Amino acid sequence: MDIKNAQLIVDTWIKEHGVRYFNELTNMAQLTEEVGEVARIIARRYGEQSEKESDKDKDLGEELADVVFVVLCLANQTGIDLQTAFDKKMEKKTKRDHDRHHNNEKLK
Repeated sequence: MDIKNAQLIVDTWIKEHGVRYFNELTNMAQLTEEVGEVARIIARRYGEQSEKESDKDKDLGEELADVVFVVLCLANQTGIDLQTAFDKKMEKKTKRDHDRHHNNEKLK
């Protein structure tokens, strides 16, 4: 599934099940909350913090999908074609960073 299609799927879901989009500030707060949940899992599962028993069943994939969902909502409600923006970003990064990481001694 491409990003453009994902935006359509989210828009359809919002219209059929969500009544309307939350306003942009509410969605920004929601995005921050979801990213925090991802950070908590990463910090405890892959970092040095111990994982609480209540966190052991948390699904990282599901939490990442929550982040993607809210990003798609924000793109939809602000009129951003995220597929075009992403393609443009990848082209820019590819040109700018073509050799950058290969020449980084820290990554060897």
